[in-house]
Amino acid sequence: MHHIHHTEGIILGSRNFGETGKYYSIFTRDLGLVYASAQGVRKMSSKLRFVLSDYSHIKVDLVKGKDLWRVTSASKTGSLEDISKDKENFVVFVSILNLLKRLLAGQEANETLFTDLVKGFNFLEKVGQKEPARNAFSIADAGGDNLRNIEIIIVLRMLNNLGYIGAGETSENIIKSPFEENLVFEVSKNRSKVLEQINKALKETHL
Repeated sequence: MHHIHHTEGIILGSRNFGETGKYYSIFTRDLGLVYASAQGVRKMSSKLRFVLSDYSHIKVDLVKGKDLWRVTSASKTGSLEDISKDKENFVVFVSILNLLKRLLAGQEANETLFTDLVKGFNFLEKVGQKEPARNAFSIADAGGDNLRNIEIIIVLRMLNNLGYIGAGETSENIIKSPFEENLVFEVSKNRSKVLEQINKALKETHL
């Protein structure tokens, strides 16, 4: 009897196969990056049709097949469902996930990375929903500049969790602190140094 793995995942992409099936790339909390199939998911009657959409955060049940995994069931987590409502935020979100997919080749499960990414994306999502504060400076007031800073934070922490970032005074607090507005402002003060560290790490990945 096949063991069913219950986990969370973010769908990084998909492609069609056969008349009604799809293959999915899913970054999971407990299994790392997996490639899984779902039969009949493109049928109008399929219950999974709108659950298994690209870039969604889901709860998923997986069974290991001979060559790849198979999705047996899935449901929405309720997380990251509004991130696509803000076009600029969604572009940043997809860009980070595309980079993640490139970096995950051959990687094992990394629960710390998964958890940190979800927290970062939830923060990014809230930025798009936030109303400007009255008589106070806020992320919402700064627009695209701080959106770029949030992207830098998430990418830096992602590279750190994958072992590409070494210790350094500039990035230490950014890597370890909770996601909050003060962290965004800190990046804005040291943006050039942090970007230099990110670009160096990306260069060393040879991707």
